[in-house]
Amino acid sequence: MYYCCENHVELAMDIVVDEQEVAPVLEKIEAKNELSTTCHFCTDKAIYKISG
Repeated sequence: MYYCCENHVELAMDIVVDEQEVAPVLEKIEAKNELSTTCHFCTDKAIYKISG
């Protein structure tokens, strides 16, 4: 599972496909469930959770 910002969504989806060979599941983190988690690839705030 990857948490990512808007700029790294495609990269995270590509990695999930390469690693797990399944279509990625993209979930937007809603404001009410907002986490203090940062993007896996940079220091920006994560707004998506991507899993396989």
